[in-house]
Amino acid sequence: MTTYYKDVYIDETATVCGPYEKKGPLRRYFDKCYDDLYVGEDSYEKAEIKLVRSSLKTLMNKANIDKYNIDLVIGGDLLNQITASTYGTYGVGNGFIGIYGACSSSVLGLIIAANFIEGGFVNNCCCVVSSHNLSSEKQFRNPVEYGAPRPNSSTFTSTGAASCLLSRKKTSIRVESSTIGKIVDYGQNDANDMGRVMAPAVIDTLKRHLEDTGRKVDYYDLILTGDLGKYGKEILIDYMRNCYNINLKDNYNDCGTMLYDLYEQKDVHAGGSGPVCGALVVYSYIMHLMRRKKIKRVLFLATGALFSPTLLYQKENINAICHAISLEAV
Repeated sequence: MTTYYKDVYIDETATVCGPYEKKGPLRRYFDKCYDDLYVGEDSYEKAEIKLVRSSLKTLMNKANIDKYNIDLVIGGDLLNQITASTYGTYGVGNGFIGIYGACSSSVLGLIIAANFIEGGFVNNCCCVVSSHNLSSEKQFRNPVEYGAPRPNSSTFTSTGAASCLLSRKKTSIRVESSTIGKIVDYGQNDANDMGRVMAPAVIDTLKRHLEDTGRKVDYYDLILTGDLGKYGKEILIDYMRNCYNINLKDNYNDCGTMLYDLYEQKDVHAGGSGPVCGALVVYSYIMHLMRRKKIKRVLFLATGALFSPTLLYQKENINAICHAISLEAV
């Protein structure tokens, strides 16, 4: 389902990251970087909450808006009961919606916010997402202290928080349209190969977006996936070319491969993942390019692996989803 918007704009964004992201190629575009994964707290979960608060504080300072003047806050993360979002956004805004779309949460939040604004229900909305490498690994796979080896196909959950303020106020970047994804199941059940799990969801959403809008891929200056990583990116390119005769090489990239230097930062394996991965790239570097008219049209497709460790241990497959949002420089 594709929806078009007339009066929804990106007012301001803020990005806060951890030490691995600080060592990556996009460091100079982030608003704030921390040197350790604890960020001055005594647990990884509290560290993630601090990242959310830091991102929101930075956003409000940049947008010159008081926390009481934010109509609605939408937050999502990977922790149980989305606790980083609920604790981290406490006291900000006049309403809160917690969402869980796994790594697709950034675009899911933007879509919900755009619909609230376009529908006239609110004048502005703040969307924030976060993830933390160690809190996520502990919850979904194994605590790092366990010492479990990771294959090259595994992605690296990014550490950070990213927030975006959407409003009716006209700015240089407009939310043009969005396509809500649907759950896909291609029989994948490897928790250490998220690229293979999520690539089919991108294929489905991208194909439907192009059909709904009547556009070809070259309509966009840049098509970005959220966090397929090195191998998921290759699967998407090959599948679109071989099955649909669509060439993505000229204007496509993946945020999971952009956030880190895959040659120098060997620990990240196939690249970045997590709700904040794509948001860190788009809300910083991509927005920088759009505001300077280096690129005009961007299609951002955020992917999510909707799996439960409990069901995975019961031999169930990992479902995936992908949501898309179209941004235009005006």
